[in-house]
Amino acid sequence: MVIVQQVIHYFLHFIFPLGIALFFFRKKWKKTYLVFLLTMLVDIDHLLANPVFSACRCSIGFHALHSYPAIVIYIFMLGHPKLMLIAIGLLMHMATDYIDCLFINFNCK
Repeated sequence: MVIVQQVIHYFLHFIFPLGIALFFFRKKWKKTYLVFLLTMLVDIDHLLANPVFSACRCSIGFHALHSYPAIVIYIFMLGHPKLMLIAIGLLMHMATDYIDCLFINFNCK
């Protein structure tokens, strides 16, 4: 089950955003995809955790930039045209990490 989780995780972090960029932002897909990739820097908050990585820890609600208040801010960012791509990238990242949380129930019993 761990391999399935990893495949889904990396697909959603790298391939799915590329598809979104190509499909919805065709004229500026390269810039859009770059922004989506840069939003993965939100994982910098993992460096504040001890241990930095734990396969049995859900990022959502644990790390500061993965908290529910932060997610609400990302949702509000959707309404600002200059922040919309960043918001989409951040929300896709949060959704991906949330899916990881669902796998914890299978992998960490």
